[in-house]
Parts: sequence; C-alpha cells; structure tokens
Amino acid sequence: MARPAAAGAKAAPVKGAPTKGAPARPGQRPAQQGLVRPAPKAKVRKARLLVSKVDVWSVLKLAFLLSVALGIITVVAAVLLWLVFDVAGVFNQINSLVATVLGSTTGTAFDVKSYLSMGQVTSFAVIIAVVNVVLLSALSMISAFIYNLASGLVGGVSVTLTDD
Repeated sequence: MARPAAAGAKAAPVKGAPTKGAPARPGQRPAQQGLVRPAPKAKVRKARLLVSKVDVWSVLKLAFLLSVALGIITVVAAVLLWLVFDVAGVFNQINSLVATVLGSTTGTAFDVKSYLSMGQVTSFAVIIAVVNVVLLSALSMISAFIYNLASGLVGGVSVTLTDD
C-alpha cells in the first residue's frame, strides 16, 4: 500500500518522464515547439544520354528470346482455341451447316475434325511459330544494323533520364 506524500514534500519524478530542461524522448512531441517542418524536396537529378550505337549481337539475342516466347504463346493459344471450339460444339455446328447446304442426307457426312484435327492445328501453329522466330530475329538484327548506320550520320537518339 502506497503512503500519501507529506504536505510540502517533493514528489518523486515519474520514471521515464523528461525532466525540466532535458530533451524529449524520440517519438514524443516537444511541448513548446511549433509544428514539424516538412522535409525539403530532393533535387531532381537529370542525366542526358546519347544512344549512338546498338550492339547487333545483343539485339539478336533479345529478339530471339522474345520471339521464342511469342512462339510458345502462339502454340498454346492455338491449342486452347481448338479445345474451346471443340467443347462449345462449333465443329458439330459446322458439320450440320455443311450437310444442310449440300443437302446431304446420306451416311457420308462432312467432318471438319478430319481436316482440322488437334494434331494438324498444333503442327501448323508450331510451323508458324518457327517462321516467326526466324523472321523476327532477322528483322531485328537488320534493324539494329540500319540504326547503327543512321546514327553514324545523324548522331543517334538523345535520352534524358530523371530521378523522381
């Protein structure tokens, strides 16, 4: 049980409370100072660069990797599109439409899946992807070579980079 302080006696300071004249602990607001000033804005740094030459070999490598990724996307999209058409019954509707137009009621009906099977669609998509890889790689390499020739004449492209 705590004893009451005698009249006229000084009270003991509370542990952790700042004493007079001592600086406030971090995280506490000073009692007599005004509002905190906002931090000054940092200066924006700018760098002006001139792209005067592009390495043809690095452009070829990057274009090859990106075109391979595009080729993989092409093959996967073709397979998924074929599966969606098959599940949705598009091939069966085309078969019935062709049978109606031709007036064929005999047993030899037209079958779209025999012409557009999954294997044929996939192989066609792979062929398209390989051709795209070769063409995009070659075109990007030729474009880098032409850029190097043109930048030798006009000086290149000026780029300004800023630090926000």
